[in-house]
Amino acid sequence: MLFGRKNRKPIVIPSKRVAEWKYTTCNYCSTGCSIEIGLDEQKKIVTTRGHAGADVNRGKLCIKGILEHELFESPGRGTEPLIRDKHFESFEPTSWDHALDTTANKIKEIQAKYGRDAFAIVSSGQLLTEEFYTLGKLARGVIGTNNYDGNTTLCMASAVSGYKRSFGADGPPGCYDDFEHTHCLMAFGSNLPEQHPIIYWRLKEALEKRHFPLIVVDPRVTMLAQFADIHLPITPGTDCVLINAMLHVIIKEGLQDRAYIEAHTQGFDDVASLVRDYSPETAQHICGIDEDTIRNVARIYAKAPAAMSIWTMGINQSTHGSDGVANINNLNMITGNIGKPGGSSLSITGQCNAMGTREWSSCSGLPGYRYLENEEDRNEIADFWGIDPEFFPKKRGLAETDIFPAIETGEIKGLWIVATNPMTSMPNTARIRKALEKLDFLVIQDVYEDVETNQYSHVYFPASVWAEKEGTHTNTERRVNLISNVLPPYKNSKPDFWIFNQLAKRFDNGQMIHFPETSEGAFEEMKYLSKGQLSHGAPRNLDISGMSYDKLKAAKGIQWPFRESDEGLKGSPRLYSDGVFPTQSAKANLIPIYFYNNNEQPCDEYPFWLNSGRVVEHFHTRTRTGKIGNCNKFSPTAYMEMNPDAAKALGVKHQSYVRLTSRRGDAVVMVQLTQRVPRNMVFIPFHYHDCVNRLTLGLLDPYSRQPAFKQCSTRIEAIDQVEAARINAERRAF
Repeated sequence: MLFGRKNRKPIVIPSKRVAEWKYTTCNYCSTGCSIEIGLDEQKKIVTTRGHAGADVNRGKLCIKGILEHELFESPGRGTEPLIRDKHFESFEPTSWDHALDTTANKIKEIQAKYGRDAFAIVSSGQLLTEEFYTLGKLARGVIGTNNYDGNTTLCMASAVSGYKRSFGADGPPGCYDDFEHTHCLMAFGSNLPEQHPIIYWRLKEALEKRHFPLIVVDPRVTMLAQFADIHLPITPGTDCVLINAMLHVIIKEGLQDRAYIEAHTQGFDDVASLVRDYSPETAQHICGIDEDTIRNVARIYAKAPAAMSIWTMGINQSTHGSDGVANINNLNMITGNIGKPGGSSLSITGQCNAMGTREWSSCSGLPGYRYLENEEDRNEIADFWGIDPEFFPKKRGLAETDIFPAIETGEIKGLWIVATNPMTSMPNTARIRKALEKLDFLVIQDVYEDVETNQYSHVYFPASVWAEKEGTHTNTERRVNLISNVLPPYKNSKPDFWIFNQLAKRFDNGQMIHFPETSEGAFEEMKYLSKGQLSHGAPRNLDISGMSYDKLKAAKGIQWPFRESDEGLKGSPRLYSDGVFPTQSAKANLIPIYFYNNNEQPCDEYPFWLNSGRVVEHFHTRTRTGKIGNCNKFSPTAYMEMNPDAAKALGVKHQSYVRLTSRRGDAVVMVQLTQRVPRNMVFIPFHYHDCVNRLTLGLLDPYSRQPAFKQCSTRIEAIDQVEAARINAERRAF
């Protein structure tokens, strides 16, 4: 007897005949998964799999990595350079020479009329490291603008700033292997299962082998919070208060590591003095965590033989982001948890190669963690590149978040945007739109022609996707890995490396400076510049001089530092294991963190906190994942998580549409009722154009210039459901 349909057709996964597997590295998040791309007999890409021999992911991939092979021929890819017609109304295809000549001439025209810094460049954490190095050489040594930055300012700038303030240099000191050794893990504003699923799998595997306390600090009941032993639903933006209260308990009860503090840090007395004012009794009224819980968590952390902290955007994307990172570093140094197995202060990076842009792009200075403010650094790079050191500015220029206001005031007239999409990623979308409309000249360089920001460009450069070129990435744990050239560039798109080299030839300094013709040639320059000592005599931690493309492929990635003298294929899993830091005194800085509350707060008119974050199916502004069927299938449209009790009070029903309004704009969004958010908060994934960043305030951290995406106030209003459905359908179609 048959049950169900008479002639059932079971689901069948079609076999994919793979003739050849090509090694490369995933181009989505910072985990750094090694993958293999399968090609059929016609050299067409048909599938992707994780590489079982790679230490990072050990054969596993998340949904984005599994479907990454679909990117190569996904809709909207750029096929030809485009230029606006003479009336600037529509795009016309053009040749690469004409597009590059036009761009070079407009840059020169703007700089001649308004000064070198009137032309700005904003890049991305999505390029290959050799491309970052080449773009930095072009921006700093050829075009000569000081207004040059990367979109990593939106995600990792506070981690960079906090590491520099505490340790004297950037660079996460820990690694994934620390999960295997820690006795307590505290996650601040980090939802690993959706942000970095393979890192979460590494953590989950470690917990299954040997359970240790998992403490999650997050105002929302995230997936990671559901798995935690202790969840601390903190008041948004008050992490510094919680940490200060923990330090208060640790010092008052004598739980600090006195030997480590005395031998390897400076500034303890100032921190101890400040945290006296942050008793748990006082702090609980600010951070929303009761005093007994604060004491309990502080004792667990301090008494653990090894304890580690991780964080992502919940800390970084705040007006107190840099302070939050410095205070996490304080917590780990005071408990002696830096540079040892299981003891770490580990930022989980956002983009696949945000570390590469931090290391080699020259956005915040000069290549290899060198500073524009340091005369010795300027002279060294100028000599190596073959230009006058006076061509370099004496200090860093504007960050990305300051470049757009400078367009408003007329200080910047031209802009080149490389592999990033500020019309979706920047706070206060309406303000960004007006700034772009005001530019005399805008160049967009992107894999996709239909990226939202390209609506405002004068020239479009179609770039190749990651495995259509060759180079390296650096992941969260400082592991450099190889991206192999699997396919030729799509149609008439070109590798970013080629575009930078060709544009350089159109400037005087570009004809003086040597630009290697291959990415491996650029890598050799980077290796040379990574060697040696800092100005105060400490060896450079960012030393990749012992690496080569062959070694990277054989090892499936090598962590820096990896020096010329190092043997084998294993790099350095941890920094500062010897207790020596790249500061003048060789000691780390304990920094007293005073909390000031400048966040926009919920009020009678705007009674809800607005929080934002990621979903596992999508990456950043959906430029890529929005075109992948099974990624977009599960998250096709923006939605808002809302507490059922708050919804009942306002008469809002599940899966109805509402208008969410802030002081800056409004957005129409579908409601998903859930207890994951408290009654006075809503949550929206940040991936969707024309949604959450229409509302965000984006106050900036004073040290890192990173925006506070996660703290602003909103109100919820009823809306006609038919009209709302139409608006949403138009958004999806766009």
